[in-house]
Amino acid sequence: MVQVTEATEADVEEISRLVGEIEVGRGGTYAPGDVDRIRAALFGEVPGTTVLLAREGDHVLGMACFSVLPAAAGGWTGAWLKELFLRKDSIRGRGTGLHLLDAVFVAVRELGCTYLERTSGSGDLPAPRFYERTDAVPRNRVALPTWAP
Repeated sequence: MVQVTEATEADVEEISRLVGEIEVGRGGTYAPGDVDRIRAALFGEVPGTTVLLAREGDHVLGMACFSVLPAAAGGWTGAWLKELFLRKDSIRGRGTGLHLLDAVFVAVRELGCTYLERTSGSGDLPAPRFYERTDAVPRNRVALPTWAP
């Protein structure tokens, strides 16, 4: 069973490896993220990003990474989904991506957000089909769905 939890400082090395795998997925060369920079960005004095990890037992299947955006006109507060990534060895089609996205919706709603912005890169081939299934339009702001947990 897949469980999604917020990453802790103990997960920095794993997040670093995931960052390298994301680069490969975009056609680049595997290059893990700088552990010290990741630690500072996620767990420093002013963390600006939240990472949620999808796990099955001890194996990390993927991650979602988001940041809260400054209030927009009208006082609306939103979040930006920077990454939603599943490892190649995770079995696609089992709902792991949806578990992660649901957990993002819950987390940003708890932070007082009313919308989520996200983009999918042009090299991220499964992403447009995935987001179409969630009624999220690429490169658009979407209201948090009423069906979200």
